[in-house]
Amino acid sequence: MANKRNGTLYTGVSADLRCRIYEHKIKYNPDCFTAKYDCHILVYYRGFHRIEDAIAEEKRIKGGNRKNKLKMIETLNPEWKDLWEEVKEW
Repeated sequence: MANKRNGTLYTGVSADLRCRIYEHKIKYNPDCFTAKYDCHILVYYRGFHRIEDAIAEEKRIKGGNRKNKLKMIETLNPEWKDLWEEVKEW
């Protein structure tokens, strides 16, 4: 999630991406990081068959540097479009 192109980034994991992104968009928890920093744009996501693999990838991304995170986003989504449009109809 991001608040704008090259802005604040948030990385998380969820078993229900559509529901979780919706919660971020409506600021369901006003005290959470995404609400505080207005991270409402889904700029990158990946699916996994096992939650353990998703958690390992989340940790890898969080442990990486910003340059690599931006490269990862721009490889999949060079225009930083809100990918919510792809996810909301699941």
